Amino acid sequence: MSQQRQLATVELEYVQRPALSERKQKLKQRVNRFALGALVPVLFLIAWQILGDLGVISSLLFPTPLRIFQAGIRLVQTGELYDNLKISLVRALSGFFMGGALGLAFGVLVGLFRRSERTLDPTVQMIRMVPHLAIAPLFILWFGIGETAKILLIAKGAFFPLYINTFVGIRGVDNKLFDVTRVLGFSKWKQILRLILPAALPNILLGVRISLGVSWLGLVVAELMGSTAGIGYLMSDARQFSKTPVVFVGILIFATFGILSDSLVRLLERKWLSWRENYNGR
Repeated sequence: MSQQRQLATVELEYVQRPALSERKQKLKQRVNRFALGALVPVLFLIAWQILGDLGVISSLLFPTPLRIFQAGIRLVQTGELYDNLKISLVRALSGFFMGGALGLAFGVLVGLFRRSERTLDPTVQMIRMVPHLAIAPLFILWFGIGETAKILLIAKGAFFPLYINTFVGIRGVDNKLFDVTRVLGFSKWKQILRLILPAALPNILLGVRISLGVSWLGLVVAELMGSTAGIGYLMSDARQFSKTPVVFVGILIFATFGILSDSLVRLLERKWLSWRENYNGR
């Protein structure tokens, strides 16, 4: 019995070792990837701090990272950062979900039906070419300076990337797969859910990534057009009183939440598209 237990223990160790080494290897790869990505920003911040301390660059136009960090701490302590950030997040996410949902729906509609493409696509493409700054005054006239105008402006920007990528993804599905689904007797709905949307998912997720980025850009425009709260308003107010460190805090917040939202979608890509064999670079 003792010999059998020893053999079982040895076998278990041999089974567990590859799993542990694989986990360690994955962790090491993540750490290396993070360190490599952080290398340039860290070196840039160190050089910026040194040049600022030596007086080589203007402290008014380019406050040192330490001063920016101190300004951020003050905003956290006073509660200004939390209050304005909460408002900005609600605006950005509301606009993104509204515009993104419509973009996905229209993309599916136009991608599936030629008649819908001929009817809707020319109008959509015409509206797409109108810049945010050109349409912002009209939104203020139509909806006032309240939340409606800001959310709709963000939704306008979020609509088009998802619309275009969904359309391209659907039209990129291999036509032979449709023949297979007809042979298997798939209904139209089953064809959409089991074939078209999964095949178009890489393009749809790309559209989500771009739409999220455009939503943050639209948020800046929306909050600079007559807002009384939000990160954009905080930056505009700081600019008027020459509080440059606060402006940089706002820029860093937008950059941080932008990279976090993009990383979240990339995580979903790795999870949902694990079946694809892609070239990952050398």
